[in-house]
Amino acid sequence: MNNIAIFASGSGSNAQRIIEYFNKNRSISVTRIFCNKKDAYVLSRAEKLGIPTFVFGRNEFYNSNEVLDKLKDDEIDLIVLAGFLWLVPANILSEFSNRIINIHPALLPKYGGKSMYGMRVHEAVISAGEKESGISIHYVNEKYDEGEIIFQKKCIVEKDETPESLSAKIHQLEYEHFPKTIEKLIIKVSLSS
Repeated sequence: MNNIAIFASGSGSNAQRIIEYFNKNRSISVTRIFCNKKDAYVLSRAEKLGIPTFVFGRNEFYNSNEVLDKLKDDEIDLIVLAGFLWLVPANILSEFSNRIINIHPALLPKYGGKSMYGMRVHEAVISAGEKESGISIHYVNEKYDEGEIIFQKKCIVEKDETPESLSAKIHQLEYEHFPKTIEKLIIKVSLSS
């Protein structure tokens, strides 16, 4: 069995889509949701879907091996960041080199970085007069949104586009392509191990 850990900080719609995508898969499983906010809606989604969770604070994440040890105990093969807003610490990056991925709601390298998430990204894309946006799935390193890009998919930004309408388009791309990209990467990881 190939085990996925999903890290999320918010609503968890991408996390739910990934869990549902792999529900009937006999060789790939979402083992646990890791969350840094005890009131995040992703935890309710995980409970409804029967997925165990692990909630942690800044201290456990950055000043101990508690999160890393839980990942090792779960025999995780791939870490997926789905709306997780903290930088991943060095101890986890080093243990899971090229096995941590993130999704970003824009075409990197544009509109990435520490403060660029959620509606802020869509507002910036529209303000800049961009003709297209999309999603970027990339490996995670020590900097926000700067890891090697694995996959991108574009969509048109219409003349009358709003941040909300663009967000809806981006979500559809995420739901369609994130689970498939994860599946391809898991196969790649298991072939190389």
